[in-house]
Amino acid sequence: MSEPAGAALPRGTADEPGLRQALRRMRLIATGLLAAVVAIYLVAQAWHNHGGPAWTGYVAAAAEAGVVGALADWFAVTALFRHPLGLPIPHTAIIPHRKDALGRGLENFVSTHFLAPDVVRDKVDGIGVAARVGTWLREPAHAERVAAEAAGRLSTVIAGTNDDLVREIVDRAVVPRLVERPWAGTLGAILQRVLDARMHDRLVELILAEVEHWLLHNPETFSRLILDQAPAWTPQWLDEAVAAKAYDKALEALAQIRADPEHRVRTTLDRFLADQATRLRTDASLGEQVEQMKQRWLARPEVGQAVAMIWATTRAILLDLITDPDSTARVRARTELAAFGARLVEDPDLARTVDQAAADLAARAVARYKGDISAIIGDTVASWEPAETSRRIELHVGRDLQFIRINGTVVGALVGLVIHTLTQLLL
Repeated sequence: MSEPAGAALPRGTADEPGLRQALRRMRLIATGLLAAVVAIYLVAQAWHNHGGPAWTGYVAAAAEAGVVGALADWFAVTALFRHPLGLPIPHTAIIPHRKDALGRGLENFVSTHFLAPDVVRDKVDGIGVAARVGTWLREPAHAERVAAEAAGRLSTVIAGTNDDLVREIVDRAVVPRLVERPWAGTLGAILQRVLDARMHDRLVELILAEVEHWLLHNPETFSRLILDQAPAWTPQWLDEAVAAKAYDKALEALAQIRADPEHRVRTTLDRFLADQATRLRTDASLGEQVEQMKQRWLARPEVGQAVAMIWATTRAILLDLITDPDSTARVRARTELAAFGARLVEDPDLARTVDQAAADLAARAVARYKGDISAIIGDTVASWEPAETSRRIELHVGRDLQFIRINGTVVGALVGLVIHTLTQLLL
């Protein structure tokens, strides 16, 4: 029988010395028992032949049957692993000669009885995946562990992303899509949504607050701007008075605009933005102007540089959020994971859904891959060297097989005693 090259079974497991010692001890016991019944047979038979008591015949018969039973079971056990006494008797050394068939049989047995979709589904469904996962996950330390592991994986992916690859993707995939799609209608729709949601009010408020802040902290700069625009023929005191009055009026106007949501400036801005949103969606000439501006903008080399800078900044921000245990993202992730774990434990409907999904997923995976999984058994056994395979199997099961020899000796002796007794009674 040919075997794949380099396919020897791995040697030297940690428990091998103990297994070898236990096997040796049981062999000595079984062999010692065989020797004992042989000696008993010889003594009892000799005594009986030379006029010994009647009971010596019973002992001799029992011992004789015990010897037969012991030798028969020794032959059967030995034939599993090697040729008894080195003789090439047919149907012996079964494991070395039939290991491939045994491996395939074990493969089929496992595939049929252990990797059946229904068996796996029932087993997974009975585990209570949702309860186990939920109980574990709702512990803050465990939620943090999951968040940290996910963050580590994600940070590795982000940090390892090639900048040139990102730029190439943007140049070849993103930019062409931006060029092909008209901007005017999209910009008009976005602007209309902003107006409908009043999101621009926040921007207006922010701009007004910043302008007011600048005026409050830069009155001299404001006055200088006014004075620089004053005519040369006006007196200095008049220019300064006008500048001071303009400063006060500017602060007053800003305060009024901020305080009154219906201020004329605000309503004028709303009408202007609404008109622009409508024009962007309906005015073909304005749409053409937007397209021309888009083409000029995308053709500029600064676009690629801007994309690279945006990506670098985004990556840095993401890495900071992910790797910082106290960042908002990490804290939120821990909180949500723990909350989800609590829901898995406390919500029966969610738990049933998760358990069913886990069972279905396991069943589908087994149905699809059980051939590949079970084939590992047959392929692995086929790759083992025959003699070493027999030695290792005997090392693990041989101790229990020696009990067969012991039982054969005892049972054979009892059967022999019964047969001899019945013979004496009936004949």
